[in-house]
Amino acid sequence: MQFEEAVRKRRMVRNFTDESVSDQDLKKILELALHAPSAGFSQGWAYVVVRDENQRKQVGKVQGETEGYVQSGFGNFISKAPVDIIACTSEQVYHRRYQEKDKIKEDGTEIDWPTPYWFFDIGAASMIMLLAAVDLGYSAVFTGVFDPQGMRKLLSIPEEYHPVGVISIGRRAKDKKSPSLKRGRQPLEHVVHYESW
Repeated sequence: MQFEEAVRKRRMVRNFTDESVSDQDLKKILELALHAPSAGFSQGWAYVVVRDENQRKQVGKVQGETEGYVQSGFGNFISKAPVDIIACTSEQVYHRRYQEKDKIKEDGTEIDWPTPYWFFDIGAASMIMLLAAVDLGYSAVFTGVFDPQGMRKLLSIPEEYHPVGVISIGRRAKDKKSPSLKRGRQPLEHVVHYESW
């Protein structure tokens, strides 16, 4: 599949068949995510891959699947997907990296962080996974983690790592599209500014 086709085909799919994701395809998706950019090549990301059906149900529970998504008419797509990948990031990895000799400021202090790039970087890695899934003939959806402590406890994620989102991957089944899509995409001229705002 060409890049443009994968981008245009990608959408948040909220229903999956029972067909599994092969080990080879899953490994490729995860390996491609390692090519995401990261500040100072810090690579402060980590992933928990959940394939066990009972564990996926627990992930769905932490995600509020029944109370939120099912009541909105979407179904149990998090627990139904054959693979859930919990994307995590560590702010501390970035601080440690920027205290190293090649990154420390002349006065011996760490740079200021006007933007928390650890969140940008895990977002970039997550998008690569979403596109890689499409490229391999799968569908995927990203749901944000609203109970990080609950997810940490369920999956024994170290306190240093913040679980940001769950990427559910599988073969698309007939699903209900998000009503938010009715808003349409903004025209290019509304969001792009040349030379200055």
